[in-house]
Amino acid sequence: MYRKKRGALQAVALLMLAIVLVLTACGEKSEKAGVSAKVTDKATTAAAGKKLVIGSTGGFYPYVFQNTETNKLEGFEVDLWQEITALTGYEVEWKTSEFSGLFGLLDTGKIDTIANSIAVTEERKKKYLFSEPYVYSGAQLVVKQGNDAIQSLENLKGKKIGIQSGTNFANLVKEFDKNGEIEIVNYETAEAGFQDVAIGRIDATFATKASALGTINKTKLPLQLGGKQLTTIPAANPFLNNEGNKELVNQVNDALKKLRENGKLAEISKKWFTQDLTNPDN
Repeated sequence: MYRKKRGALQAVALLMLAIVLVLTACGEKSEKAGVSAKVTDKATTAAAGKKLVIGSTGGFYPYVFQNTETNKLEGFEVDLWQEITALTGYEVEWKTSEFSGLFGLLDTGKIDTIANSIAVTEERKKKYLFSEPYVYSGAQLVVKQGNDAIQSLENLKGKKIGIQSGTNFANLVKEFDKNGEIEIVNYETAEAGFQDVAIGRIDATFATKASALGTINKTKLPLQLGGKQLTTIPAANPFLNNEGNKELVNQVNDALKKLRENGKLAEISKKWFTQDLTNPDN
């Protein structure tokens, strides 16, 4: 009788111990699950909070400009970065500045890159990491609609050409025109030069091909391109040359590759420039 009672007590004790061990194990699993959930939440939050600060003048139509009605930035590069961020998970904050201050902001880390049709030059490539080019647009003559006589600088001898102050277009004319046979008329804005060509005050003006096409489409001025563009210059986004940015540039390039392959890059170009200027052969 005693042995039976003792055996029963031992069985009860073992059962209680098993229950305690099971509850303890469950508690540990729940705690670990809770920790794992917290880590996942933090990782998701970090991914959602990635932000790039992009600098621009905010006044370069049709690349990046301010819509006076909505007070928001619009343009080719705004649309492009909307597509890039959709693929990379970044958020974008735009910071506007005079063009002369943009590279200073980049050098001091106050912005991550510049979106303002930045030309990729050998000098800049020595200092910055560039994304793959997304626009190929160079110096383009613009003449009055119906004026097919001006196809090159040679056709401008004895005539007037408008040049926006501060641009390199004047150097192109001077390097070609050693004898000073082409009269240069300086303008504060590109728009003023376009207007004077349209009304016949001057014979031609200079712009980038992308800007010329975009402006003609927007203003509906009686203008046309004068021959083929004299130069072809790739435009891309510059980043500070450091280890941290190499992975970022790779992500941007991967996104640009996808946008080329699915036709979205060409679509955005046609929207703002009326032509696909995203390849060097176009």
